[in-house]
Amino acid sequence: MTNKTLKIGIIQGSVREGRNGDGVAKWMLDFAEKRNDAQYELVDLANYNLPLLGSANTQPDAEEQIKAWSEKMASFDGYIFITPEYNHSIGGALKNALDYLNPELNNKAAGFVGYGSLGGTRAHENLRLILGELQVADVRTAVTFSLMTDFENMSVFKPADYHEDNANTMLNQVLLWSGALKTVR
Repeated sequence: MTNKTLKIGIIQGSVREGRNGDGVAKWMLDFAEKRNDAQYELVDLANYNLPLLGSANTQPDAEEQIKAWSEKMASFDGYIFITPEYNHSIGGALKNALDYLNPELNNKAAGFVGYGSLGGTRAHENLRLILGELQVADVRTAVTFSLMTDFENMSVFKPADYHEDNANTMLNQVLLWSGALKTVR
C-alpha cells in the first residue's frame, strides 16, 4: 500500500457565519495537496444540516443529511480536523456531528489544525477525548494558528511560514498511522 491510496478528509468543523475557518481549511487543503502523497478532500460541516442529536426531528431531510454525513466520514482512512476554540472547547456543531458517528471512525487516525487566541489547543484537547471514545488514534503534532499573529485584524488569514513544519510533521504522522490502521479494519 502506498500513501496515494489513502483518503484523508480535511474537516472544516465550524458552521458560524463569518467564520475564520474557511481560510484555514483552504490553506490546509492546498498545503496537503502540494505534497502529492495521498488523496485529500475538504469536507465542510456547514454543508450538512444535521439536527441536534436527540431533539425532535422536524427537518424534512434530516435522515438524508445524517446518512450523507455518515457515508462521507466512513469513506476516509484518516482525518484532519480544522476547529476553532470556543470557550475552551470545540464548537457545538462539530461535537453534535461527531456524536452521530462511531463505527465510521473506528480504527482511523486524526490530526488537528486549530485557531483561536491560543491556537485552538484546548479544542484539540477536547477532540482527543471525544475521538478516543470513537476509537480514533490522534497524532501528537498539531498546527495552531493564533488569532493575534496569524490573522490580520483577527479575520484575514495570513499564517506565518513556520507553521509549514508542523503541518508537514502532522500530515506525515496522520498518513503513517492511517496506513497502519487500514490493515486492522
